[in-house]
Amino acid sequence: MTAQLKLVDNMVGSSDPRRDLGYLLETMEIDTGSTDAFAASLPFSARDVTAGTENEFQAVVLGKRKDLDLAITIEESNYYKNIVRRAASGDMSRKKKLGLERYLNQKTDDVWENSWVRFPRRTLNTFANHIFNADLKSDKTIPDSGNRSDAADFTFMKDDEEFIRIPVSYVLKLALANAIGSDIGSDKTCHPMVRITGEKMMAHFLNDNTSPEIFSFYPVRTNGSDSVGCEMAKETLIRFLFTQILVAYAQDTFCLKEHGQQIRIFFSSSPPLMQKKLNDSISDAFYRSLFMSPCLSGWARGQEKHDYMKLCHKVLSRSQINAISKLKEAGIITSNLVVLPSNSNISLANNGTHISMGSLKLGRLLKDPASGFSAFHEKHLGDLVIKITEHFLCLFPGTYSASPLRLDFEDFHPEKVLGFLPHEVDYTHLRMIWRRWKRKADINILGRAVTPFGPVWLDRMIGRSFGLKGDCIPDARLIDYFASLMSTDQSPALSGIQGNGEQLKKDLAQMGVFDEQMPMYQLVRNRQYSEMGYSGFEHRYFSIFENLMSDMAGALDLQNLITVLAYYYIFTGEVTHSTIPDTPDVESERRQIFFCTAINLPTCYVKTRMKNLFLGQIVSKITKTRASKRYPGYTRIRLIDYKKALIQMLKKDGQELIQGASVKGMLQDLESRILYPEVFSAGGRLTQGILKADKKKNPMEFKGEVFNKKAEGYYIDGLRKKQIKEGFVVLEQELRQMDFWAGFNQSGHGKAMGDILGEQPLNSFIAEVKQLFFEDRLPPESAKKMLFLIILHVNKETRAFGNI
Repeated sequence: MTAQLKLVDNMVGSSDPRRDLGYLLETMEIDTGSTDAFAASLPFSARDVTAGTENEFQAVVLGKRKDLDLAITIEESNYYKNIVRRAASGDMSRKKKLGLERYLNQKTDDVWENSWVRFPRRTLNTFANHIFNADLKSDKTIPDSGNRSDAADFTFMKDDEEFIRIPVSYVLKLALANAIGSDIGSDKTCHPMVRITGEKMMAHFLNDNTSPEIFSFYPVRTNGSDSVGCEMAKETLIRFLFTQILVAYAQDTFCLKEHGQQIRIFFSSSPPLMQKKLNDSISDAFYRSLFMSPCLSGWARGQEKHDYMKLCHKVLSRSQINAISKLKEAGIITSNLVVLPSNSNISLANNGTHISMGSLKLGRLLKDPASGFSAFHEKHLGDLVIKITEHFLCLFPGTYSASPLRLDFEDFHPEKVLGFLPHEVDYTHLRMIWRRWKRKADINILGRAVTPFGPVWLDRMIGRSFGLKGDCIPDARLIDYFASLMSTDQSPALSGIQGNGEQLKKDLAQMGVFDEQMPMYQLVRNRQYSEMGYSGFEHRYFSIFENLMSDMAGALDLQNLITVLAYYYIFTGEVTHSTIPDTPDVESERRQIFFCTAINLPTCYVKTRMKNLFLGQIVSKITKTRASKRYPGYTRIRLIDYKKALIQMLKKDGQELIQGASVKGMLQDLESRILYPEVFSAGGRLTQGILKADKKKNPMEFKGEVFNKKAEGYYIDGLRKKQIKEGFVVLEQELRQMDFWAGFNQSGHGKAMGDILGEQPLNSFIAEVKQLFFEDRLPPESAKKMLFLIILHVNKETRAFGNI
């Protein structure tokens, strides 16, 4: 290793002495004495990495139209009344009125997506009521500040009784407050350890977007036996189960069932079908009033955050419209005949999982001014790590997480299906993607791809007449969401220069694509120590994990390996910033492979004489390539071959970085997912689950709306229950360990468990709760005890990590 270091260029990318490789090796305490020592001293190595997760869940409320807040709010709104009056007088088309009425009348399944809930205020105990009042303050850091100007929106009078109406995401926080603020029994109060930890956990139930967002109760790290991925999956499953128990507790305690409402919270990435249809029938402002969260939890000045979320919706809606002009400039739209998207964009209802990784070493060095390692180095190295990592991201969509979506022929308007891609890749790659997508999809007549003409009735007739079925893509969320901002020529996003992101946002704002107030949208985002309290990366491209213990754990471990490998390439001098130039075309070239994977295109094209030397190294490992006749100067590669080349690199270079056995098993699993996706990939297993009850096992045998509706039903019921069962298995193992662990220390956990369970053994209590939960008759007292046990577990884990 030492000899290798002497042979490489001594610069990480510039003549600036602060970027000198030798300086960085010394400053960052990289041990070059041996291969093993070198690998162990890299940032994000096995004993250095920490991780945390933010899950964005989907929420629905089950019930009859007369009881549901969403239906009541629409019917009682001035917006609806004005439309009815104007349609009746002939002042406007009846289309919007019919669209709203169709939405309200078609709810035969009684599933109301992202509806708020209503319940009597008397059901809140003193502590929960105090929390609610505090969250209505205009500034929570100033106790004497007045209420928010919209505070009246969250209460109303019914039959001379005060009711509360709030989003499901905020119900979770109030339910936790109610549980820890009440007694376990008639003569016992909540154990102080439970009360203190429970109050801290309330801050983890965010309330800013359309759906609930819940982030890790504690960061995880390897404990010597399991991988960081396994630890993260366990924490996520227990947190998901905790959320389900909170829902069960809230439904009885807050009299939700009594008032005809049942909550379901589950993993689902794409916006619900009926919410999309509603969005097409209403204005953007009315959509925001119905679905944008009021931000009651998580921010000191919640109303300001709410205004910011409305800004995000406005910007993304405008950006979606602006994408049409780019499609025309790219030559994809060749006439003035287009189907205009709604002026209200629904992409903020896309729900993904953001996994963040931190390095203990980087945090320690940045905390110590005398270390010589500064924010300058953090940014310079971080951007280069991201550029390297982006070449490997095509290994994840559909493989470890997915969001399958069936598209009919009439859906194939480029201005709709291409989503935000016009803002994410350059025109050349956009044209390539669209041409190959049309060729892959079943929209061909006599060998010629035909796209819809516009009128829905005509497109459906053509589709039926010629048997045009459309397509099914494995990860629609990554196409329908603004996943990553594309750099401009003057402002590259990943140049390693501090402040480059702010300059890029300014450029894009002037182009009508983005807004300077919004955070950088990137597939992998730098998390800087000065802002976050840790130094690392946030990975934002995960959709639905079919099995958290295999999919989420495997994804995080692979992500970790790729990150360590990136530092390995940097500190051996193999890759510098100049190796991967900071130009929009180079950026687009590597990212197109990621988006092609999300659509499941078989091939892509890269420049034969490419500027990106790192991409060239990967492509050189592919034996079967050919020069493109259609695109002179480009080489055609199969995505399966590109992925195999990446696996080959990981096998060759990754074995030295993490324990050989664990890497070998991880890469064997990855290979199976890539080579046999129908059986082993997350997308394949999700599709199997969606179609489990059907004789037809191919999504293409169903109409788009039928398959997508089946998918939503599976996420609400089948997948949710499956993952709850996984959560019970993991929780029981962790609680047994805690029970055993409590007998050997004086931390007070043993006494707290005794206070909660009394004389009942732990195993029998969990078995009883599990049975009653799935029978939908879990008593609030039993739910509360289970919540307290999980809170104790969180207390133990946070103590072990050093946060409490």
